[in-house]
Amino acid sequence: MNSLSTILIVVGLFLVGGIYSFVKQQMPRSLIVLLSIGAGMCLVAGVMRLGVWS
Repeated sequence: MNSLSTILIVVGLFLVGGIYSFVKQQMPRSLIVLLSIGAGMCLVAGVMRLGVWS
């Protein structure tokens, strides 16, 4: 497991926890959508790096 892919996956999971927290606090939907896009991009990039370079 590459260190960069690990970091990307961990950051993505951290952002997913932030999404859960923001939903519980009833933050604006646009902020939640923006955070969701960032989390998705981090997770996809981490998984793709695992698939390509492993």
